[in-house]
Amino acid sequence: MTATVSFTIDSPLGPRPTTVAYERKGAGEPLLLLHGIGHHLQAWHPVIDILAAEHDVIAVDLPGFGASEPLPKGVPYSLGTVAPALGALCAALGVERPHVAGNSLGGLLALEMGRSDLVRSVTALSPAGFWTEAERRYAFATLLAMRAGAKALPLPAVRRLSRTAAGRAALTGTIYARPSRRPAEAVVAETLALRDATGFEDTLAAGGSVRFTDDVPGLPVTIAWGTRDRLLLRRQGIRAKHTVPGARLVRLPGCGHVPMNDDPALVSRVVLDTARSVRPVAA
Repeated sequence: MTATVSFTIDSPLGPRPTTVAYERKGAGEPLLLLHGIGHHLQAWHPVIDILAAEHDVIAVDLPGFGASEPLPKGVPYSLGTVAPALGALCAALGVERPHVAGNSLGGLLALEMGRSDLVRSVTALSPAGFWTEAERRYAFATLLAMRAGAKALPLPAVRRLSRTAAGRAALTGTIYARPSRRPAEAVVAETLALRDATGFEDTLAAGGSVRFTDDVPGLPVTIAWGTRDRLLLRRQGIRAKHTVPGARLVRLPGCGHVPMNDDPALVSRVVLDTARSVRPVAA
């Protein structure tokens, strides 16, 4: 069941209240899950049960996406605002330095949380921020086209398309290598999430100048890339490895940009292996 939590974030405008939606399941060390731009926490549903067997899993709708409220008016959707806000969210939920796994935008935020020492391990799946300018323009143009398509299609058409493998490929083939595996109701929900995301444009605008150029020392980091990622091409993983030389770079065979649906077992294993590699604190 989705719940909400309200808390105060620091911003260039001073402290501001915000409310975020989340799902929580399992027990053990906390594990925070962050989705990509235009998506919602349900992107993690294919792997949540596996991860919850070992962890207290908290999947969140980022501010301005899914069921979460947008950031307060005038507050930028920047790394310097959103990553600390996620730290404040963890504090509001009684969680200290969770493991974090993120996809795309969520992967970039996960790395920023790691750089800021807010988490104990990082798994970044096709993280944003390691692109050339041409690759960034391509990705942003693709995202804008997907958003325009989601807005243009009436709900009955979305539902009709979701019932066939070809229709699911048309709606979600850009982000999934195996869109036919996605349940029809999930395809409808994520198309509506993309259409209705209040933070989409502001997040995209803030991302225009983003490059992740800092190391993330002192904690386990895994960067994983799908071999069939059509949005952020897998060569960006090599740049990510050069930027974070201590990271483990993992290939996800047959997976697209959002790999949790394409190979839940493999993605779960990558996340769990990263979390297990944290050295226990000495008594």
